[in-house]
Amino acid sequence: MAGPASVSTLLLRNVPLFSTLPEGQLALLTRVVGRKSYPRNSTIINAGDPTDALYIVISGRLKVMMSDDEGREVILAILGQGEFFGEMGLIDEAPRSATVIAIEPCELLTINKMDFKKCLAENFEIAVGVMKGLVKRLREADKKIGSLALMDVYGRVARLLMEMAETVDGQRVVTKKLPKQDIAKMIGASREMVSRVMKDLQTSGHIEVKSGAIFLHEAMLMSEARA
Repeated sequence: MAGPASVSTLLLRNVPLFSTLPEGQLALLTRVVGRKSYPRNSTIINAGDPTDALYIVISGRLKVMMSDDEGREVILAILGQGEFFGEMGLIDEAPRSATVIAIEPCELLTINKMDFKKCLAENFEIAVGVMKGLVKRLREADKKIGSLALMDVYGRVARLLMEMAETVDGQRVVTKKLPKQDIAKMIGASREMVSRVMKDLQTSGHIEVKSGAIFLHEAMLMSEARA
């Protein structure tokens, strides 16, 4: 892990959580916000640790996960540029509820507990941004609970691919690397079952996998729209 680096107002302006703040407040934030780089597979925080800071993703991807005593894991979320984590424990004073690990090299901004609470008290825009982030996660958790209860593995895989896809040249594509093991941990299924489902989706023409990307075809989009 590299040491702290400088933080500019331009960098903070490009962070959604801070984008609406006036230049003077951004200048003040540069004095309390840290910047660090982490290599792939670094553990940023561990479940059960005391909560000491908020983290904001400048670049790279991370996975938020939980595990039991037998080593079984579930991936709660994949985080990317502009997203943040660690805010819940700063609000309710509880220990970290999950572990966050870098999937690829990452650069993060950090702000400690005292400065974060001061920002919330003094900046309505930041408080609203944090609340929107919490609401988004609650909605995603509700969808995941519903998916686990109401959908079979085929439906869960299809829903996940739809949520992870982005539009490229008019086509829905999952461009980020998404190993079958990670898919399994995200939808509560075995890797073997996910492999079978992915193979069936390719055979049936719902998806196409090439050059490391997953292309969603019209049949997939139509079936998801009917779900």
